[in-house]
This record gives sequence, C-alpha cells and structure tokens, in this order.
Amino acid sequence: MKASSLAAMAGSLNQVAMGEKKADIVLKNCKLVNVYSREIIPQVQISILKDRIAYVGKDAAHTVGEKTAVIDLEEKFVTPGFADPHIHIDQYILPSELAKHSLLCGTTSLFSDPIDFVSVCGYKGFREFVSMTENLPIRIFHMIPGGLPVDRKFSHARTMSKAEQKKAFELPSVLGMGEVFSWTKVTTRDPVTIQNISYILENGGIVNGHTAGASDKKLNAYISSGIFSCHEPIDYDQVIERLRLGMWVMMREGSIRRDLERIMPNVLLHKTYFDRLMFCTDGVTPKDLLEFGMIDHCVRKSVSIGMDLIDAVTVASRNCFEYYKMGNDLGGIAPGKLADILVFDDPNKLKPDKVFVGGKLLVAHGQLVSSTPKPALSKWITKTVKARRKFTEKDFQVKSKASSVQATVIRLETEIITKKDQDELYVKEGNVASSKDKDIWKVAAVDRTYGTGKQCVGFLKNFGANIGAFGSTQSFHENDLIVIGSDESQMALVANELVKMQGGMAVAKDGKIISKFDMPVAGLISKIPLEQAVTKYNEIDEKIVEAGCKFGQPHLIPLFLPFLALPEIRILYSGVVDVKNRAFLKILHG
Repeated sequence: MKASSLAAMAGSLNQVAMGEKKADIVLKNCKLVNVYSREIIPQVQISILKDRIAYVGKDAAHTVGEKTAVIDLEEKFVTPGFADPHIHIDQYILPSELAKHSLLCGTTSLFSDPIDFVSVCGYKGFREFVSMTENLPIRIFHMIPGGLPVDRKFSHARTMSKAEQKKAFELPSVLGMGEVFSWTKVTTRDPVTIQNISYILENGGIVNGHTAGASDKKLNAYISSGIFSCHEPIDYDQVIERLRLGMWVMMREGSIRRDLERIMPNVLLHKTYFDRLMFCTDGVTPKDLLEFGMIDHCVRKSVSIGMDLIDAVTVASRNCFEYYKMGNDLGGIAPGKLADILVFDDPNKLKPDKVFVGGKLLVAHGQLVSSTPKPALSKWITKTVKARRKFTEKDFQVKSKASSVQATVIRLETEIITKKDQDELYVKEGNVASSKDKDIWKVAAVDRTYGTGKQCVGFLKNFGANIGAFGSTQSFHENDLIVIGSDESQMALVANELVKMQGGMAVAKDGKIISKFDMPVAGLISKIPLEQAVTKYNEIDEKIVEAGCKFGQPHLIPLFLPFLALPEIRILYSGVVDVKNRAFLKILHG
C-alpha cells in the first residue's frame, strides 16, 4: 500500500487539527492504548484526513463537517496496527492470500526477506516478487536477501550481484539487507559480505542479523560491523547478552521455532526494558496462520505469561518502526502518523473487530470488507522446475560391485537437526539398497533450478514412514528437488510428478501418488486460496505421519536437508556436506 508523505500532508493536517478544514473520518468513544505514554486513555476521538491522523483528543467536533464519516466505537479499545519485523513470505501461499489473513489478525505491516524466491530466480525474481506485493491493502516492505550464498564453497543458489543489489535498493519498498545468517562471513571479514553491508549502511539502510551460536568477541565483532538486530535468541540469557550490547531483539514465535515461553517470563522477572524488543514470526505455515495467527498471537501469548497489555502492544507496533527508522510515520496513534488502527471488542482475545490501514476500513465485524487483487504472474515464474529428461529408477541407484558396503548416513535427530552416521548396507544387483530393518532410506538432491541434470543420491536414517517416496521442491536456501524413498521406481514417480506440477510436495505409496500440494510459483508458492492450501498442506504431513514417520512435521525434513547453516551433515545436488568441517563426504567407503 502506497502512503502519502508527511511533508506533503503537513499543511492539511494542521488545518484539520485547528478545525479550519474537515476530517474524512472521525472515530469517537475510543479507549486508546497509547504506546507513547504507557496508558489506556478513555473517551478519545481521532480525526483522519486521507491516510493520516490529524487530531487525537477529547473532542474532535471542530474537525467534523457535512461529509465527515463519524464512527462511534462504543468504548472499544484501539491500538496501532501490528508489524512483523522479519518474515519470509515467499512460501506456500501468494502474498495476496497472506495479506487477507494478515489483516484479519491485525498485522498491517510485514517486513519481507524473500531469500528463497531469490535463490531460485535471482534479481529478476526479486523484482517479480516485489511487484506481486504492490497494490495490496497492507504494507509490505522488503529486504535484499543477505544470506546468499550460505557458503560460497558449496552453495549453488542464485544470488544478486553488487549492481543488482544497488538497483534493488532503489525500489521504494526496499529498506536494506535481510538477515546475514552466515555470521562467520562477518567475523572473518569476507570482502563481499563487508562491502555489501557497508553499501547499505552508507546509504541509510538497515541490515538485519542472525547470530545463532555467536557470543562474546564474535558477537561484538558482528554488531560493530553495523548489524543491530537478531531474531535467533532462544532463551533469556541470549536475549540479555544482545540487549546489553545495544542490539534490538526480535522474539520469535512462528512455525519453525516458538521461543516466547523461554524468554518472556525472565524478561518480566528481571524487569528488563522492553524498548528494544520486538515480536516476529520468521514465517508461518498455512496451518499455523489459521490456528494461531501472526503477531496477534505473540501479543496474546505474552499477556497470558504476565506481560502488561500496553507493553505487549508497544512491542508489537511502535518498537518495530523505531528500529526501521520509520517512527515518524508508523507505530502509534498520534497526530501526523499514518492511520493504521486496530479496534478490539475484547483486549484479552485480541481478535480485531475493525482494521483501518491508511484510514481505509478493510475489516469490519471481524470480516474483510475490501477485495484483495490477485497479482498478474509472469509466465516464466511458473516454469522454474527444470529437468533434462524424465526420471527413471536408475537415476536413484547407487552403484557398487561389492556385496555390501559401509555408507555415510544422514541421521535425523529432529526434522531439522542431523548427525553424521555410518552403517552397512547390502548391494542387490549392483545397487546399494535401502534398509527397512535399519530404517535407512535413499535421499536424492536434484538440480531443478538450472536444469543441468546434476544430482546426488545418499542415505537417510530415522524417517520411519511406510511409504514409497516423498519429495519437495522447497529447500532452504538451495531449492534443490529433494526426494526421500525406500523404492527407486517410486522416487522417480515423485520426481516426475514434481516436474509436471512445476513444484510443490508429493507422496507416493504402492506405486501411486497418494497426496500432493502444487506450488508452481517458483516451485515455492501455490496459487490456491489459503483454506485450500491448508487442506493440501495438512494432508501431506498426515499421510506420512499415519504411515509411521517418527516426526510430527515431515514436510520440514526436505526443507532443511540442504540447509548449510545448520549442523551437522547436509545434502546438495553436488554432494553430501560436513557443515562444520566444510568438506564433501564420501558416500561409500571401502
């Protein structure tokens, strides 16, 4: 959503405040949750001209004219719109779908880091993604992905050149650089990384951080390089270490991690200042979006733990915009600010009855009252899953002339964390076979971005499901096509289905596709409404869990298997990688 500039509106707002010009809308009988004075003020009236607030006080009668819409809020609570300062929205559903449900949750501003979209489509994809978020009824700001490549030695994701980053930074909705999560690139002063950070800082931009595992001198070095936020702290000790060093902390409560339970009680116990704390989701799945919500869930959760409502609202709104240097325009309900306002019947449930964005009523009685335009997608963005030819079972065989071999095995500790293992596997007709008894599976990573035909087939332990194969084109942040299987022919079936679908997830059993979720937009995003996406998304996990998978969210496994920023062992189409030692591993030994 485009906003007016305060400079252009200042004269007119002044006139309305003085009663010399009339407001477009007046909200009366409000209980204002004031994030500047830390109080709830009864009987407030708010005058709005176009998209900005002109007057906040006890009596706005002098701003009311014949054409002014006066809305009696009947002593309901009003707060600023909530903001998510770090979210990956290039997953599962179109931004237009997310926008609708974000509004219903009262989250009126999103700060997007489209790292996976860029890893598939580069700068051209970044421009396409930005265009997909334009003209939506919420505010979406963008960060240039700062995490690509994850590890220059192994990563094959598309990136943006220095010239392309400069062009991207010129776009009005782009505020700086997204999470620089390979923090060792900063502490070892990787020239390209430091140059990119310096350019953003020199031009007044923000650089977001990711400091999981960093402390003391390494954390100091990272912060002193101009990166002043982090969303990775998982407990109070990590939060306070960063706050003491002047960082802003985004407390994460999203689909990948939920950290508030381990952070908030001690924040309250130690009476820690809230002024550099924010809530963020880091990303939400379709299921969690409907079940929990977004930043509204963070507020409810924190209040249930014991946080004062006013403080929780402040953390959910004002603090984010102060961090992004946008506090003159957003983050509170006050004269001159953009009129992003939430109206609540019940401050405990925090389900907005009404939502105004830029003075426009978009939600009334908890329902959307405005349409959200669906973006016109370029054809090329739905044709990014490339294969040189049709897959056959031979593509998923691992050849050996021995009768048995010792094989490197990726052992799943969780859906996300892996360990390096080794086990004996038998060879059948020259092919190293998976082992049902040992719960060892084949796992393949296939290049689907460049269409080179390159691939790697390794072994995975502890998957546990009685299925033929499961595959996905989503994987952080390499976006290889990943297939896990106990049967090579069904692995080929799933891989071919994913190419046919041009992206998504698929499950095969008994030689048939039993569940699939089409995501043809860059192989990452579906084109269907959220409610339908939830059904498809849930069905994938349910089918695999019902078949005996040891983990509750099996869709996360292929998502993280190529992720080079986490220990201990990962698979890419170029090989199996020991992350800590930064080395390719032999798959077969002896």
